[in-house]
Amino acid sequence: MSFISTGALPPADAIVRALDTVHDEVRPVTDGVNSPVYPMLASADPDQFGLSLVGVDGSVHERGDAGVPFALMSVAKPFTFALVSAELGPQRARAELGVNATGDAFNAVEPVLDRDGRTNPMVNAGAIATCSRLPGSSAEEQWTHLLDGLSAFAGRELCLDEELYANVMATNVRNRQLTEALASRGLLAGAPEDALVLYSRQSCVDVTAHDLAVMGATLADGGVNPVTGRQVIPAALCHYVLAVMTTAGMYEHSGDWLYDVGLPGKSGIGGGIMVVCPGKCGLGSFSPPLDEAGNSVRGVRAAARLSTELGLDLYASRAAG
Repeated sequence: MSFISTGALPPADAIVRALDTVHDEVRPVTDGVNSPVYPMLASADPDQFGLSLVGVDGSVHERGDAGVPFALMSVAKPFTFALVSAELGPQRARAELGVNATGDAFNAVEPVLDRDGRTNPMVNAGAIATCSRLPGSSAEEQWTHLLDGLSAFAGRELCLDEELYANVMATNVRNRQLTEALASRGLLAGAPEDALVLYSRQSCVDVTAHDLAVMGATLADGGVNPVTGRQVIPAALCHYVLAVMTTAGMYEHSGDWLYDVGLPGKSGIGGGIMVVCPGKCGLGSFSPPLDEAGNSVRGVRAAARLSTELGLDLYASRAAG
């Protein structure tokens, strides 16, 4: 028998009180600005703010705009890495993609051009390389596998926002530069254009804060979606996905995030943050205004408060006596 370090969530009434309190405290925050990277993200309503917590027992607790759709963007990265690791195995995935933090901005090209070119699956370059390794004999087969996998994590059929995708493909100059740099170093497993298209499509899938909480809870529940009961990935893979999230899920602010929150998290410039507390729950948040690293300002503050209020911090302990 193997032993693992997990616990239990507080009673439901305590979760409800914490969500109410934190949502009310954080909602008035006006710091941050919407992402200027894509025009459709820049025009999102900055006042929207939703929180969702889904337990590994399938319980759901939500507050605010938890059902408002927004672009998945980089929150897709852990799940794409999970699907690729399920195909390649975690050790080959590490060897080909890298797992260490770059210390640079999420869309920096310099790490690809330095050293051996490997980065981390949670930054854009590493995520593009990850997309190129999705299983399938064509880009369309790879996309079907990816969208089906993301939907399995969310527990419902997810859809591509075609308008946003067109907007992204017309303006994603930096990601094209990253793709070309990866190709020049021999770090892509397929055609560069296919990798760019797959990466851009995954970014434009519509989700809600509720979806992110379910997806996070699936990683917290040994790869089993607690709402549908489906085993989405093998339990052993969750460790590796959470490890890369911990290393670089919040980009160059990952150290500050761990210092304040103490949990694996992944942000996206669409305003979403997905947080995982192994054995307990997934937390999803949505609020468009971002800090300078591309993380939702309200989402970061809410996660820090909820981690403390609900006893989620993996690094917290108390004297045994």
